[in-house]
Amino acid sequence: MNTDVLIIGAGLVGASTALQLAMRGCHCTVIDKDSPGRHASGSNAGGLRQLNRDPAEIPLTVEAAKMWHDIESLVDSDCDARFPGQLRVAENQYDLDKLEQRAAMVRAMGYQHEEIIDKKELYQLVPALAPHCVGALICRGDGFARPYHALTAFRQKAESLGATFHSNTEAYSIEQEGDGWSVRTSQGTYNSKILVNCAGAWAGELAAKMHKPVPLSPKALMLMVTERLPHFVDPVMGAASRKLSFKQMQNGTLIIGGALVAKLDFAQGTTDIDWQQLAASAKTVTDFFPQLKNVRVVRAWAGIEGFMPDNIPVIGASKSMHNAYHAFGFSAHGLQLSPVIGRILAQLILDGSTELPIEPFNINRFNTEVSQ
Repeated sequence: MNTDVLIIGAGLVGASTALQLAMRGCHCTVIDKDSPGRHASGSNAGGLRQLNRDPAEIPLTVEAAKMWHDIESLVDSDCDARFPGQLRVAENQYDLDKLEQRAAMVRAMGYQHEEIIDKKELYQLVPALAPHCVGALICRGDGFARPYHALTAFRQKAESLGATFHSNTEAYSIEQEGDGWSVRTSQGTYNSKILVNCAGAWAGELAAKMHKPVPLSPKALMLMVTERLPHFVDPVMGAASRKLSFKQMQNGTLIIGGALVAKLDFAQGTTDIDWQQLAASAKTVTDFFPQLKNVRVVRAWAGIEGFMPDNIPVIGASKSMHNAYHAFGFSAHGLQLSPVIGRILAQLILDGSTELPIEPFNINRFNTEVSQ
């Protein structure tokens, strides 16, 4: 099977890359060892967040936010995206001082999307919040989408433009032949001019096969969802000093996260929910919203994601092999970035450069080498 570009990994980043390439007339094939969105892309909390990003990610997340606010023009679907804002709540003056320092840093970089609000405005926005909070950091343009709806929209639009997706196709070996690539898989051999590693938690294995091992750690982050409730909160809720992350969805359910890690058997691709951690997370939610104390949790799950030591991704051309590119290690915050990452990769592949600053995401920031 021959293709111009072979993308390994059919999650949001892989699908976005395929879409951007297809929009420019490039024939690409996307393969995945499972099915599109089986892991992190289909099981995350759906956050669309500029708030509290690593400084290196700020130019990318601001550009991605513009794309999300007009996502229907890109993928013919609104992806159930909503933008009620996101808060990091301060419970005391120490918290508020930290948040003010953060807002000042963002302003110093030339951006205005993070701002401090006082107690009065906080309770105007979230009147159901427990009364002890003193203010918050807000990004008014943040929000959330439904991850699997978004993934499906990206994939279907890419397919409509000629991209091909193959599920249950695991890459066994990768060989460079001249300036191109030969990838042997469970469904046959693919030959391509360009290879793109978007394999999520499995991307480290591919990077090693491409002579550039990286310190990627697979982890499984847990989420839980409650029964449906009457509407009581608009913004996505977070906290300055505690692991709090939740949002009320359109149907009234609450999606509750907070970077809680499940037990993971990576070799088998299975996870075990840690109910004690989830109980502690639920307690945090009720500290901020005591009226939720008797609300039922109806489901919990975990999605497998790849984490880098510095919690920012690898994005860019391979430094060890020709005609190869990487985009992985999004460390549980890749949904927001996915539209712009696809655009960046398409620019790198077809134009040789991108206008966005990606040097901080260079794979060579990790001092790992392997002999060829």
